[in-house]
Amino acid sequence: MRGGGTVAAVALLLAACSDGEPNLAGNAATNAAASRFADRMAGTPPPAPPASPFKSEDKSTLLEFSYAYPAQAAAIPFLVDKFGKDMARSKADATAMARDDRKAAQESGFPFHAHSLETEWSVSADTPRFLALQSHTYAFTGGAHGMTGYGALLWDKARKRETSVKALMTAPQAFNAALRPRFCATLDQQRAEKRGEPVVRGDDPFTDCIDPMSETIVPTSKDGKLIDSFTVVVGPYSAGPYAEGAYEVPVPIDAALRAAIKTEYQDAFVKP
Repeated sequence: MRGGGTVAAVALLLAACSDGEPNLAGNAATNAAASRFADRMAGTPPPAPPASPFKSEDKSTLLEFSYAYPAQAAAIPFLVDKFGKDMARSKADATAMARDDRKAAQESGFPFHAHSLETEWSVSADTPRFLALQSHTYAFTGGAHGMTGYGALLWDKARKRETSVKALMTAPQAFNAALRPRFCATLDQQRAEKRGEPVVRGDDPFTDCIDPMSETIVPTSKDGKLIDSFTVVVGPYSAGPYAEGAYEVPVPIDAALRAAIKTEYQDAFVKP
């Protein structure tokens, strides 16, 4: 009876605009109302609310810990599970290290300084095909200063799976050949800005270019439609002394770089 009543009610709603001249706007509104009514009668659940950014923080005498990721990641169950496991593992490891250090400090008569571990994921590109995330991790274990680390994650929306920048390449050698010259030039420009003088190749290893393929490579997008560049994230000590901090070196997509991407993925990248 309930099913028959639903059909009859929907039929009545749809018939409301069937007499007289066509009324497209009215018909559209009536059809939408009928659809909503039918969904309610059939018990169709409402759409899920939008995901919210995630952040967990905890502070103890051993460890100050935090872990965060954006709403785009929170909307993907696979990533929620992945980040949840990573958060639990990293917190457990950091807590164990801090506990060992406190014990060693007490036995040696030295003061113990609480450790810190902070990880934050942020969006570098959110396009119809890809969601690209970049992580920044800061760890302090009682030394002269903390340590920073970086990571990248690439989610293929079309295939609903995690992938990687390397998986997009026709070959790492081809990608590196297209990336490296402009990476080195931009890195030297950024070095010169921080140092107040041009970079001159010499005995100092911090005047040499470094291998971008050994660093964190993150796809980036300005308009959210297509990937328009790769950003090479270089941590302290890799391209300069600790005081210079990290370098984030953008390399826009050009014809050579796009050609180093597999054909099946090229539509997700801008055409130079």
